[in-house]
Amino acid sequence: MTATEWITDIALVLIVFRQLREGRLDHKTFLLPLAIVAFVGYSYLDSVPTAGNDLVLIGALTAVGAVLGIAGGIYTRIRTLDGDLLIKAGAVSAVLWIAGMGARMGFQTWVEHGGGADDVARFSLAHHITSGQAWVTAFVLMAITEVVTRVATIYVRSRAVRTAPTRPVLGTTV
Repeated sequence: MTATEWITDIALVLIVFRQLREGRLDHKTFLLPLAIVAFVGYSYLDSVPTAGNDLVLIGALTAVGAVLGIAGGIYTRIRTLDGDLLIKAGAVSAVLWIAGMGARMGFQTWVEHGGGADDVARFSLAHHITSGQAWVTAFVLMAITEVVTRVATIYVRSRAVRTAPTRPVLGTTV
């Protein structure tokens, strides 16, 4: 893994760690992760291999990213306080985020430095995955999808929280 790859992955993990403490939900909450994945997509998605079962691999890992992202967004608490929206990633959200990022980092490290290249080559041959670019594309799209679906889920939920009618607390007058 290059220094840029490590920095990008760590930055994405730190975004959720930052949200473990409750903070204000603002444009940065959405723009920072989307900017990072836009950079990743621009840097690593040269082509989408379509031969053999490349699209099956890409689709499967993209679906995993979507599930992780939506679940992470659902397990992020959003509430209003004095007219502001507040956000706090729950433990489940953080674990899902780190599991997704960690799986990609672990896989890449295992292939590059842990002797996994031969195992991946055998698996690819047996399952008609035609190139290393299919793996790159699959993991990059998994990451992008995880981030985009998490951000989208938080956005949709924040709109629902903001527009929900406030109910008086028992024992108070309106």
